[in-house]
Formats: sequence, C-alpha cells, structure tokens
Amino acid sequence: MPAIVRFRTCVCRYNRGLPELRKDPVTGRWVAIATDRAKRPGDFIRQPVPPATARICPFDYGNEHKTPPEILAYRNSGGRDQPGWRVRVVPSKFPVLGIEGDLNRQGEGMYDHMNGIGANEIIIETPDHAATLSDLTDKQLEEVLWAYRDRVNDLKRDQRFRYILLYRNYGEAAGANLEHPYSQLIALPVVPQRILEEIEGAKQYFDFKERCIFCDIIREETRVGTRLVAETERFTVIVPYAAHFPFETWILPRHHQSHFEEEDAPTLANLARMLRSTIRKMEKVLERPAYNFALHSAPVQEHTLPYYHWHLEIVPRLTRVAGFEWGSGFYLNPTPPEEAAKFLREVGLP
Repeated sequence: MPAIVRFRTCVCRYNRGLPELRKDPVTGRWVAIATDRAKRPGDFIRQPVPPATARICPFDYGNEHKTPPEILAYRNSGGRDQPGWRVRVVPSKFPVLGIEGDLNRQGEGMYDHMNGIGANEIIIETPDHAATLSDLTDKQLEEVLWAYRDRVNDLKRDQRFRYILLYRNYGEAAGANLEHPYSQLIALPVVPQRILEEIEGAKQYFDFKERCIFCDIIREETRVGTRLVAETERFTVIVPYAAHFPFETWILPRHHQSHFEEEDAPTLANLARMLRSTIRKMEKVLERPAYNFALHSAPVQEHTLPYYHWHLEIVPRLTRVAGFEWGSGFYLNPTPPEEAAKFLREVGLP
C-alpha cells in the first residue's frame, strides 16, 4: 500500500493579503479582487496600439463617396459628402441592425423573436487619419459629444427604438477594424440586459433609501478619496469599488441627470476635457493600451428617472475573460481599484 504523504500549507504565504470578493452595489454582481497576485501597470503583457499608417481609408478627406451618404456633419466648408467637415456621421456600411421595417414580435413555441430593426451609425471624429482621441483638442472632442447628443435626440423620435448605445473601440484588441478615429451608435428596439441590471439595482436602492445610488457613490468616493482619479465642479472620475477589469474607470456627472442627451453646453465642454484627460492618463500609465468606452444612459422613451444616473465607462484591454469568468459569472480583477486609481491620479496630467 503506497504511503500517504500530507503536505502542510505554509500560512506565511498568505500574509500578503487575502483576495477579496466585492459586490457591485449597482448590479449586485460579485468581483474577485486578486490582491495576493496584484498586478502593477508594468506587469501586464501589453500590446500598445501602434501609430496609424498611411493607407487608403474611407473616412479620410476626399473619400466621402466611399461611405453611405452622411446624416450629420459639422463643417468649415463644402456641401454634403464633400471635404470641409470637422465631424461627420454616416450610416454603417455593414450595419448590425436594419432601419427599415416593423418589429413583428413573434413567439415560436417557448421562444421569442423579432425582426432586427435598429440603426447603426459611425461618428467620424476628425478628418485626421493619424489622430487619437487624446490628440484632439478639447473643442474638437466637445463637437464629437455634440454629435452624440444630436443623433440621440433625432433617433429617439422613432418610437421603435428603446435604447441608444454610444461606444468607442480603440485598437485591434478592443474590436476596432479601422485606424481612423471613430465612434459608433446603435439604436435598439430593446433595452440591453446590462442596462436593465443597472436600472433595476438603482431602483431597488432608491426605493429603500430614497436617494440615487450613483449620487451616493460620488459622495462616498469623494469622501474616501482612495478610488478617486480626478474631479471638477461638474464631473467625478473614479475607479469603481467593484471594478470588473483592471483600470476600469467611470466618469460621472456630479449633478443628477438620467439622460445624457439632455445635458447642456457647459457640461459637454467639461466632459470633453475630463474624457481627454482620463484617456491621456491611461495612455501614460499603460503605454497606449487598446480600450473600449461605452456611454450608459437611461432608455430613450423613459422620462427623467430619479434613480438612474448616466455615466461613461472606460475599460483598457489588459486581460481576457476565461473559464472562471464565463462559468461563474464572477469577474476576476488582478489590480485592486485603489492601486489603479493611485497610478492614474499620480500621473498628474491635466
């Protein structure tokens, strides 16, 4: 009979700090913060996004005929679908959803389906092919935000659309298939599950405490300060308490507003400055990473919601979702939010 060998675990190995399970206060999802193997910015295997290369691009000046006809443009000169624009919005040439037709909701046994009705638009942020978002001036970025606002206010008049998502992919690892600076808009006939989770969690909190959970998060993070990245009179930038990903960062308006498209000119100007500053900090700390950002706002057919608060979420692409995450529904974050915020805060860029 083989001998049974028992190994004693060295308790001292765990003195560096036990991993934590943190509960997202909005959605209720759990995140594993792996403090025992915490990663600093230089510990990630990074693939910095290379500078743009000279090539024929449908978004460059002179190639307006290579895109569908423009929907919106802010111009210095020229007419529709001609050079002279500063920001240009066109329908996607390969749309996720089609704008023509009826929803035609149906049931097939226990299953539900409908036609893929929606809108998919491209916001071309600048005619400069080689620019990055952080290269744009505050004024240029402000015009991009105005294009977001104008397109949402136009599309929300279509009663078929219940939610309009604005997002940006930067770098191949984040899903960008062109180098030219651009964002995307997708109008949907349903509210995405991720947003429903946020809305439901926020409503439960409001029903219990009669306060907006996002407003409380802003107050708490300002008071504690350890996860605070930056703040102005209009915006607070934080790494959230239960960040799903390393260096995930949120930009939240300090005043309560559920719908992004209802913001005024001074707020958009301040948001442009804070967004550009935050991206520059990430590029400095993480050496120009690929990233995604998404603007979370209330459903467009809803009136002002006292319990929901629009915000912008930025996620650098430093890790991959693997078996544990898919199998458990947990997220695994190897960088404590407090450390990520400290690195970003101490960069000191305006």
